[in-house]
Amino acid sequence: MDTFNHFKAVLGIIFGLGIAQLIKGTVRFVQHPKREKPYWIHLLWCLYIFLLMVHFWWWEYNLHNLKTWIFPKYFFLIIYTGMYYLLCALLMPEDVKDYGGEYKQYFFRRKNWFFGTLALTFAADVVDTLIKGNDYYLIHHIEYPIRAAFHIALCLIAMKVSNKRFHGMLVSVFIVYELSYILRLFFVE
Repeated sequence: MDTFNHFKAVLGIIFGLGIAQLIKGTVRFVQHPKREKPYWIHLLWCLYIFLLMVHFWWWEYNLHNLKTWIFPKYFFLIIYTGMYYLLCALLMPEDVKDYGGEYKQYFFRRKNWFFGTLALTFAADVVDTLIKGNDYYLIHHIEYPIRAAFHIALCLIAMKVSNKRFHGMLVSVFIVYELSYILRLFFVE
């Protein structure tokens, strides 16, 4: 097994755990509809993180272009991937009994952890892109650093705001933008 395939296997394990956490948590709403109350904003964030993870997994294919692998790169990328798992675990905890069985209460009480981790993930994404090389970073034009800066800023603002309309609008904008970004990056020849 070459270095790239070894790395992809480790990433795949971590990613698989994260996606399983999201699916398992979502299926609980079907299995036990009266036990825990879903919240639409929370569910949209689950959808967004799933979409972000699928995008990330596709994006990481570009690591095959790395000629030299050193332990710090490998370690950073494992930590970065682990951040996605952490986002999934924060969104879908084992239970929400301490929050009256309501994901609405849980989401707003744990939003600082979620948005703080999401902001760090966007910052790590910039480092990840730079690891792939300056040429790779430059092909994404000016939109990429602006995207990262705005996402980080909006996450920091979201940590301070508890307004439901704001959070509903924010997750909607994030989903629409991410879909647009993916379409423009990967559906153009």
